[in-house]
Amino acid sequence: MLPWRAQLDISMEIPQEFQKTVSTMYYLWMCSTLALLLNFLACLASFCVETSKGAGFGLSILWVILFTPCSFVCWYRPMYKAFRSDSSFNFFVFFFIFFAQDVLFVLQAIGIPGWGFSGWISALVVLKVNIAVAVLMLLVALFFTGIAVLGIVMLQRIHSLYRRTGASFQKAQQEFAAGVFSNPAVRTAAANAAAGAAENAFRAP
Repeated sequence: MLPWRAQLDISMEIPQEFQKTVSTMYYLWMCSTLALLLNFLACLASFCVETSKGAGFGLSILWVILFTPCSFVCWYRPMYKAFRSDSSFNFFVFFFIFFAQDVLFVLQAIGIPGWGFSGWISALVVLKVNIAVAVLMLLVALFFTGIAVLGIVMLQRIHSLYRRTGASFQKAQQEFAAGVFSNPAVRTAAANAAAGAAENAFRAP
């Protein structure tokens, strides 16, 4: 599903009681992408006034290229599938990855110098060099902070909804096993392994 189609399919594929939550997460993904683009511009501005900031500028490019598609595929899509089909397995995938994403949101807001994030610390460091660039970086830091707070709130909200759906770790295991053994390649490999084991057993003295 393409990103711009994801929002359009929510009303058709997601139960009505979960549509607001899924829409909010879609907007969170969009905001995180926009924040990374603004972060790139802030790091570019910082690099222009301090050429020693080249590493941070380079990393800001990498974060845009890496996190934009990965965040959509790794946590938005599992969350979407979880609500669409009441999938315990997808809920577990989402919780595991989105928790790591929330940690990253917090690190982005903090802005450790040299990491390619225009957070609070990086902005205060640049404040001594160029006020205009520092103001831009502070705005990005504020944006990152808002996203981090919303991410934590949404993680708690989705976990609360998950507990009310009757999902469980055992159900997630069953879904994973069913998904694995429904794969033709896995079934073929298992059959070949079983046939090979049986043949070796008959050949054994």
